[in-house]
Amino acid sequence: MLKMVNYWKSKVLPKIKKVFENPKKASAAEACKAFDEAKEQYSKELEDKKSELQPKVIEIYEASSTEIKSLVKEPKDTALKKQSAAVQKFLEELAKIEFPGSKAVCEAASKIGPGYLPGPVLFVLEKVSTFVVTEDKKEEVVAAAAEGEGETSSSVVEVKEKEIVVEQDKELEAPPEPTTTEKAEAPASITAEPPKVEDEACVPAAEPPKP
Repeated sequence: MLKMVNYWKSKVLPKIKKVFENPKKASAAEACKAFDEAKEQYSKELEDKKSELQPKVIEIYEASSTEIKSLVKEPKDTALKKQSAAVQKFLEELAKIEFPGSKAVCEAASKIGPGYLPGPVLFVLEKVSTFVVTEDKKEEVVAAAAEGEGETSSSVVEVKEKEIVVEQDKELEAPPEPTTTEKAEAPASITAEPPKVEDEACVPAAEPPKP
């Protein structure tokens, strides 16, 4: 008899109190426990269906509100209750594409609210974020590559412009070459030496005629 009383006080009575105090908490505890047991299976399914789910998840994410996008990138417990309606709608969209784990969370959240299921809801959001972050990184890489190409092309243009300016300066500094006409009119021997004149004193005088 004593054992039955102790069992009643330690096991049964606390559960009854929880149900009457806040029945949602009891339901949430059961739902969280069942979800935790299936986490490994959900993770495996996500890896197997990743390529198939990628475009669908991105489409749902892009159509979501700014609050949901922020919550996906930075999942927080406090935001679940504030954005419960938006979170519930997001879970419903994920359940439509059979995102692993979303259906179980969506059904439980529809009864007690997403705020009572922080663990399962955040698990789903974190898995969604892996798809979104991958897509964001791709866009960043593409943007960086495009920016790098723009900088390279502009530097090439600057180098070509500098080369053109240098060539123009060289053309201005170089003296103009004489034309064919100017070459023909030029005297043949400008530097020719003048004819030598012998000194008169050195020339012998002519002999006078003999008688």
